[in-house]
Amino acid sequence: MAWTPSSSLPLLSSPAGAVSSYELTQSPPASMSPGQTARITCGGPSVGGENVEWHQQKPGQARALVTYGDDNRPTGVPDQFSGANSGNMATLTISGARAKDEADYYCQLWDSSSNNPHSDTGGGTWVTPKSAPSVTLFPPPTEELSANKATLVCLISDFYPGSVTVAWKADGSTITRNVETTRASKQSNSNDWKSKGSYSCEVTHEGSTVTKTVKTSACS
Repeated sequence: MAWTPSSSLPLLSSPAGAVSSYELTQSPPASMSPGQTARITCGGPSVGGENVEWHQQKPGQARALVTYGDDNRPTGVPDQFSGANSGNMATLTISGARAKDEADYYCQLWDSSSNNPHSDTGGGTWVTPKSAPSVTLFPPPTEELSANKATLVCLISDFYPGSVTVAWKADGSTITRNVETTRASKQSNSNDWKSKGSYSCEVTHEGSTVTKTVKTSACS
């Protein structure tokens, strides 16, 4: 009997004709740098003897089929998605993961003899390609210092997902006066600037911190 994949699967209730369910266990949430490979597993009794579908669900969207039986793809799905099935474990591989691939991924079993779905899916695995911020700290230009002014600029770019928090420090102590967080800049007069040994910009993203420091003696 030919096996026909489903195009989407809301799975709000058991599909008609569904066979008895298996308890499926998926791997925990995964994160990686953009361009790296993500592998998601789906384990359970006799998984290797059944056809496996993998579905992608982005926030606010319906689930979409990405692979079926076990390493086929619907039209329009790129070949960065591939499936494998061996023993009691099925695997979805996402090669060259990018921000657009951030989503929940669910496995679904189909009975190989009756061509009917099992009534359960896996619990889902959230995949997040993460990119650490690029941070550059620019010291005050000589012209500003000559005019009794000092502006430091902390340039933050190329991070994903979400947002960053920025902290300014002078000689290791946090400062908040004359700080513009939307521009990530710190302003002071040249006397304030010269009274400190160093200024730092600390950028925290997804629990990791990048620190850039400039010594005032290097900008005299």
